[in-house]
Amino acid sequence: MKNNKIVIYIGLVTIGLLLGWLLFSGSSNEQTEHNHDELAETNQMWTCSMHPQIMQPEPGDCPICGMDLIPAENGSDGLLADQFKLTENAMALANIQTTVVGKGNVDGNTLKLSGKIAENEEANAVQVSYFSGRIERLNVSFTGKEVRKGQLLATIYSPELYAAQQELITASSLKESQPELYKAVRNKLKLWKLSVSQINQIEETQKVKENFPVYATVSGTVTEKLVEQGDYIKQGQPLLKIANLNTVWANFDVYENQIDLFKKGQEVLVTTNAYANKEFKGKVDFIEPILNTKTRTVTLRVVLNNKNDVFKPGMFVTANIERVSSSNDAVLTIPASAVLWTGKRSVVYLKTNPDQTIFEMREVVLGNQIGNEYEVLEGLFIGNEIVTNGTFTVDAAAQLQGKKSMMNKDGGKVMTGHEGHLGMDNKALKEENDHTNMNERLEVSEKFQEQLKVVYNDYINLKGALVNEDFKTVMTISNSLLDNISKVYMKLLKDEAHTHWVSLEKEVKIAATSISKTSDIKEQRVHFKDLSSQLINAVQLFGINEKVYVKFCPMAENNNGAYWLSKEEKVINPYFGSTMLTCGEVKQVIE
Repeated sequence: MKNNKIVIYIGLVTIGLLLGWLLFSGSSNEQTEHNHDELAETNQMWTCSMHPQIMQPEPGDCPICGMDLIPAENGSDGLLADQFKLTENAMALANIQTTVVGKGNVDGNTLKLSGKIAENEEANAVQVSYFSGRIERLNVSFTGKEVRKGQLLATIYSPELYAAQQELITASSLKESQPELYKAVRNKLKLWKLSVSQINQIEETQKVKENFPVYATVSGTVTEKLVEQGDYIKQGQPLLKIANLNTVWANFDVYENQIDLFKKGQEVLVTTNAYANKEFKGKVDFIEPILNTKTRTVTLRVVLNNKNDVFKPGMFVTANIERVSSSNDAVLTIPASAVLWTGKRSVVYLKTNPDQTIFEMREVVLGNQIGNEYEVLEGLFIGNEIVTNGTFTVDAAAQLQGKKSMMNKDGGKVMTGHEGHLGMDNKALKEENDHTNMNERLEVSEKFQEQLKVVYNDYINLKGALVNEDFKTVMTISNSLLDNISKVYMKLLKDEAHTHWVSLEKEVKIAATSISKTSDIKEQRVHFKDLSSQLINAVQLFGINEKVYVKFCPMAENNNGAYWLSKEEKVINPYFGSTMLTCGEVKQVIE
């Protein structure tokens, strides 16, 4: 009986333990699952489809544009350290486009060179005095005056010539008895450029002339006046410089790595801002045999016909020249829109997987610019896929995700003032901007920076006119900008700085010219985006000794986004004017 009770007790305990395990194990699993759900909800971040840099731990409104936040994608499985991913939505909104790199045969493409008009030195002349004396009258009173061969330039009183005339009168009476003396006196007057008729007149009239005329020996334009009326001059002293401008030289700088692309006799098409819709034909006449060691360039000369007085010495011109190449000359080329420059580095963004929107920055070494493309010497291979439109937007995404970028070659998180630290004070934000502004600046002279700053100030005034939607003022200021950028003396730059400026100057002129030719404010804003992109590059590379704010509006140009420069931190949007005046944010501070 006692044994039966023990068996019953053991059975009851066993049943209890079994029931307890069933009950509490289910509860534990349920609690564990519940905790996992809570953890997943806790780790969920929320972002803005228009401003992917916004990351908040809970849903709400975007602090920039007010749109509803959406769940952000979690995790970055399979990404290498320098890679980052963009959502399909962000790709579409920013109109990011890619191109597969391939070898392109560049035969038939043209190279563009920038240069300046100069006088044809072979057609220049210096008008001199062949005898000493005092200038009694100077008939040329200003430079730029046209003169013709045989025209009276000046009248000179010469004591030496006065004495020589008296000798002639005396010798003429002795010419039969002393013919050699007579002949010597006449020859001396001829050496002083008196004509035979003038000499015969003195001899026949037996009268001495006090003043003698100086006639032009060539036709042309007076480019320099070296004397004034009343000056005493010596024999052989220059009076005037006269240039024949029926032909002029167009001098272009060619870098040493481009020298083999040109040869004497190549056909050239020359354009100038003064006649934007005209092309002028010429041929390569001379390639300088000595390299300028400071600029690493040689001068390529083109002789241009100027009988219609189209070209003025000092005028900037652009040359399109057919590239000399062999029949088997194929090179790796990429569109110019794919390249971002920062100091000595040129970078592109590589799409690493054809089936996914994963990118990484890649440094490249570029060769010659061929039309709207660049040769790639190092960094890319055939079949690579690179970003060719929306490159600035991709670069901004790289910065915000702490990856290698144009501004930060070593990577590291870049904060914008809206990423989970909206309460950051101004001092902390400035320190952070200073830390993340890693752009490599090129060394240039202060004089060049001052000239660039004049262009930048025109740009700021143009931006203000766009804010006010004053299309007439926009057109006027764009012409002023074109004039001032033509005054930037590019020979102040050397090596890479010179190379970068030649490309930037050309693009700035194209954008500013397009703005100046339209009264449509919408079209002006489209070209303003291109102008802004180039000037951002210029200010980053060269500096203007002034703090500059780089701003970005994601909704500009049909939600493709656009940048602009500003003197102040406050956002005043030039792309929308009064309709969306404060849309945008500061992306970078250039010191």
